[in-house]
Amino acid sequence: MSNTKNTPQSQSSRESHDSHDSHSNTEHTADDQRPTPMEVLRQARAQLAELTGLSPESVSSFEQTEDGWSLEVEVLELARVPDTMSLMASYQVDLDQDGQLAGYRRVRRYERGRADPRGR
Repeated sequence: MSNTKNTPQSQSSRESHDSHDSHSNTEHTADDQRPTPMEVLRQARAQLAELTGLSPESVSSFEQTEDGWSLEVEVLELARVPDTMSLMASYQVDLDQDGQLAGYRRVRRYERGRADPRGR
């Protein structure tokens, strides 16, 4: 049970508040609708996982490009025992300005316990 009264004054106050909220939401520019870098990272990981069925473990590279965003995501492709022998892969993931996946490709496969060759 509520103790608030539904008087004409309270209704007009509520309508004024609602109208202010909807007006302030329409003042956003197109740039305000762009995802933040953290949102882009989350979207990229989620979209890659959905498409490949693999769980991203980390993002080793992340940069904004002219066309959107480019990331390199490390995933576990094949679990082995011991874990240092598990097969990992790096995926190049490209997203548009809105954070939607534009394409991906596997660029490298390696055992978890192996370091990159010198000079790489």
